[in-house]
Amino acid sequence: MVVNKSKAAFRTIAEVAEELGVATHVLRFWETKFPQIKPMKRSGGRRYYRPDDVEIVRTIKDFLYEKRYTIEGVQKVFKEKGLKNILGEEIQKDFFEEVVPNVNLDLSSRKLITDLIAELKEMRNDLQLAIDKTEK
Repeated sequence: MVVNKSKAAFRTIAEVAEELGVATHVLRFWETKFPQIKPMKRSGGRRYYRPDDVEIVRTIKDFLYEKRYTIEGVQKVFKEKGLKNILGEEIQKDFFEEVVPNVNLDLSSRKLITDLIAELKEMRNDLQLAIDKTEK
């Protein structure tokens, strides 16, 4: 089942495997061979692939399956050329980094935003507790 996600969304290992047509154990194996693949791991070991990780894995698959390189050959290409040269300048950029213009807010707007942030943090903590309980 393919879910429509934005390009910047994190993906589970199952979603990446399905998208690329490889098994999840293959992705875990590639993680051991290519330190450039760094999925975020949550408690319980669940992997979340960043958009950059998906592009790296897609490139590895292309080298291995289409161009018929060996794993050692792909490692050598990555070492000699570097990821930025292979994948472009956007790789390994912080997807959440953006330039935000300075905005002057009045006191009531600042308080509203501060209260919302506090509420969101509390909700995040509650969700994390619920996740931790279900993973035990």
